[in-house]
Amino acid sequence: MLRFIAGRLLQAIPVLFAVVTITFFLVRAAPGGPFDDEKAVVPEVRAALEAQYQLDQPLHRQYFSYLGDLLRGDLGPSFKYPGRSVNEIIAAGFPVTAELGIYAILVAIMIGGVAGVTAALRPNTLQDYLPMSAAMIGICMPAFLLGPLLLLIFGVKLEWLPVSGWGQLSGDKLLPSLTLGTAYAAYIARLSRGGMLDVMTQDYIRTARAKGLPEHIVVVKHGLRAGFIPVVAFLGPAFAGILSGSFVIETVFQIHGLGRFYVQAAFNRDYTLIMGCTLFLSVLIILFNLLSDIVAAWMNPRLRAEARGGRRK
Repeated sequence: MLRFIAGRLLQAIPVLFAVVTITFFLVRAAPGGPFDDEKAVVPEVRAALEAQYQLDQPLHRQYFSYLGDLLRGDLGPSFKYPGRSVNEIIAAGFPVTAELGIYAILVAIMIGGVAGVTAALRPNTLQDYLPMSAAMIGICMPAFLLGPLLLLIFGVKLEWLPVSGWGQLSGDKLLPSLTLGTAYAAYIARLSRGGMLDVMTQDYIRTARAKGLPEHIVVVKHGLRAGFIPVVAFLGPAFAGILSGSFVIETVFQIHGLGRFYVQAAFNRDYTLIMGCTLFLSVLIILFNLLSDIVAAWMNPRLRAEARGGRRK
């Protein structure tokens, strides 16, 4: 297992290097700059700002200077937030985004898992068709459409929940978490249904039923662990996707998390903040993919044997 983890971490190094390099040159190639405002900047002031942030140097020098700072863990100063470093901005915004992501993935697991298992227990019946139809609608409906729709219904029309902010769990946090988790709940429902349908036809399930075990014991004790392996493998990329895709929800619900800083950095051409957020989210994606593979290997003996470098006879 340690060899498996070390190998995956070594594979991540060239991936992160490619992300840094491509992002660096793409943001520099985009039209506009961090000091292009509606109000014209005096040439002397612009020259002083560019010298302060080393933008007056050749592009290749800026690149190698950034790599050197990056190796020391310094993501550089923000161009649009004077006196604040990118490290400080990420440290301030990420806890909010992470909390939103945790609530959203819990919503996705609860709704999707229950729907998938319920559908798998009675395939090709109304109990199967209804949750799977709802899952398909959830997959097709994007968050930027579902969010305003929920705001309009529960915030404006019914006035049950606040329409913005990030405060009380029972109020401000419910709609954003539900909006962000719905699409992933739909994927989890389809994956859990497929996994449970495959597991419930296995010989050991028939043996458990032949022994006279109650159906709920067969499902919970013998079926869920193997049936949820596809879901576990999906949770790592899903949580990484939730964190990196939360900028839509944070913008709609006016949440001051990392995603909103990311959006503002793109509009402001804040080079270092764009680079820092992109790199940070890339690291999270790699880590969560690795964690999901480790958990899936622990749940599946065959994968666990392969991760140890052997083959199950």
